[in-house]
Amino acid sequence: MNTLFKQTLTASVLSTMIVSTAFAAPTEAPPVFVKRVADGLISSLKANQAKLKANPAEARAIIRNNLDPYIDSQAFTRIVMGTYATNQYSTAAQRAQFEKNFRESLIENYGTAFAKFTNQTYTLRPYKETNSKNPVVTIDFNNNGEKIPVSFQLIEKGDQWKVRNMNVSGIDLGLQFRNQFAANVKRNGNNIDKAIATFKPDADAATTK
Repeated sequence: MNTLFKQTLTASVLSTMIVSTAFAAPTEAPPVFVKRVADGLISSLKANQAKLKANPAEARAIIRNNLDPYIDSQAFTRIVMGTYATNQYSTAAQRAQFEKNFRESLIENYGTAFAKFTNQTYTLRPYKETNSKNPVVTIDFNNNGEKIPVSFQLIEKGDQWKVRNMNVSGIDLGLQFRNQFAANVKRNGNNIDKAIATFKPDADAATTK
């Protein structure tokens, strides 16, 4: 898989998991919601292609404007921190700091990849409705004939849909980052403050497991 494309794709799917405000209602079918979010991101990237090449900061702005509104960041923080997200191991302030650091790290590290975005396309797989509280919608991103499946796991928050986790090519991103964070806690002698301050998610490693 092309490394640049993988980084760009990983950036998009991870960045969609960062901030908590959303506007989509559950009356909107899950695949319609996911398609709307994906179309908005891709349209903005294509429309700003020249700006992205000259200024990677534009990519970070696109992430915030097009993806931030549709994410359950608290749920993602709990997934990545795992047992360390409980009161036994961390405080509410520490969890908030982790969420902030993690968000900014992803946006900073992958803004450059977005800036080099080339016009990729995708197809939406037929949606199979279930009774699950966490419906899953899968998109196949197309890169020079190679299909890369990305599954969006949703959750209903009040009267809204939000994305709570994702799976890329069969790899659970939330779980992979949880393993990375747990290893970082151990490297820092179980000092949560140090582990949070030094945690740098490795998205490339996560998607090549």
